[in-house]
Amino acid sequence: MCYYISLLSEAQELEEFFDATYQGEPYHKEFRINGFANPKIPVILDREPNHIIPAQWGFLPSWAKDREFAKKTLNARMEEVHDKPTFKNSVSNRCLIPVNGFHEWKHLDSKGKQKDNYLIKIKNQNIFTIGGLYNIWTDPSTDQELLTVTIGTTDANPLMAEIHNTKKRMPILLSKHNQYTWLDDVPVEYFLYPEYDPELEAENLTNTEGAATLF
Repeated sequence: MCYYISLLSEAQELEEFFDATYQGEPYHKEFRINGFANPKIPVILDREPNHIIPAQWGFLPSWAKDREFAKKTLNARMEEVHDKPTFKNSVSNRCLIPVNGFHEWKHLDSKGKQKDNYLIKIKNQNIFTIGGLYNIWTDPSTDQELLTVTIGTTDANPLMAEIHNTKKRMPILLSKHNQYTWLDDVPVEYFLYPEYDPELEAENLTNTEGAATLF
């Protein structure tokens, strides 16, 4: 799964990379962003590819009673979205989530008491995107509208299976040359491993030698 992303790029850098304009309140910038805090992160919607706007990480379907539900929907298993009540009405609501990387932990023992933290990126790209789904949720208590998003996930490729060695999942990682294909409503199956297998690199941030190592 993917519950921690890394994003330190300023809005101007994102604007230059995507040739788009940032609009709205500031988004969360941090080396390790905790999704369970439901932070505001920048996104590009399929209907507005020339704009970057903030959205809440944590998807809220129209029938959600309150915002607490968003802690359960940071990720969406893309193999199941057509059948899941939470996501099935939003499969065509595609968005790009810009990041500098994402964090995952490798379990070094059976109980997960010892772990190594890895920062994973698309090779040779400081900025890339994660494929997501979105919904505009209306708070029933205030009638306030809120843009909410989830990160799409798939089975892990060999590198990610080695790192995420419990669940063996990874997010839908999109390079600059194919990111807008995700917005074109191409069937999600096209982006699932092994049909789609991006070239990744992973940095071990917690190895015992105190220096970074790369996969």
